[in-house]
Amino acid sequence: MAEEKIYYSLRETIAETGVPAPTLRYWEKQFEQLSPRKDGHGNRYYTREEQELIKRIKYIRDELKITRIEAIRKELIANDKHSDERQAALEILLRVREELCAIRKMIR
Repeated sequence: MAEEKIYYSLRETIAETGVPAPTLRYWEKQFEQLSPRKDGHGNRYYTREEQELIKRIKYIRDELKITRIEAIRKELIANDKHSDERQAALEILLRVREELCAIRKMIR
């Protein structure tokens, strides 16, 4: 099985996300979470997490039609909060399931 890369070039990131280089450079200035590594020549290298963030920003802009940068920032924060809430709910449900399975074994 091929090992997943840690860093992806600008060209690979454009191909993966569909976001052009000028837009990526602009977003880097607007979103502090988007901070690709640069080599000595100034070439940008993005992580998989940064590529996912780019896709989220693009989705918010294109699908939700939220175009103001500040509004996109707020949407990203809200999505993170909902994600944390979903994760907490999932953990609770898994514990409940384990308890129900234990009760079921005791009944049998």
